[in-house]
Amino acid sequence: MVTDWFTGDGDAFRLLGTRCSACASVFFPREDGHCRNPACPGGDLEEVPLSRRGRVWSYTDSRYRPPSPYVSDPELPWEPYALIAVELESERIVVLGQAVPGITVADLTVGMEVEVVPGVLDEDTETTWTTWHWRPAGVTA
Repeated sequence: MVTDWFTGDGDAFRLLGTRCSACASVFFPREDGHCRNPACPGGDLEEVPLSRRGRVWSYTDSRYRPPSPYVSDPELPWEPYALIAVELESERIVVLGQAVPGITVADLTVGMEVEVVPGVLDEDTETTWTTWHWRPAGVTA
């Protein structure tokens, strides 16, 4: 799990970003040092929950096993997964993430509504590494 990038469970699950008090720019991943907007004189950065929903801006699939530090078992066959770039509903920023398992590029279209949900990046007998996934709105599986 990446600390302070998301919070909550189920319908309360949200990505966490930061907003600059001077220019109102929103950042994800969060920014805790300084405003990234080059035109901003700088302001305090406040943690803000981001929109749960957005629209598919672009998508692709991962057909090959990425190199380290990505964690995967080389003994198991590679399973492709869909990557989705989502423009968040209110913030109008684009956030990249994996689709929920079972959703492929054949299930996606640019402009379709998706929502952020908790997901599992990897797990072993002692640890579960959590992340976020994008799921088409209205799909509950």
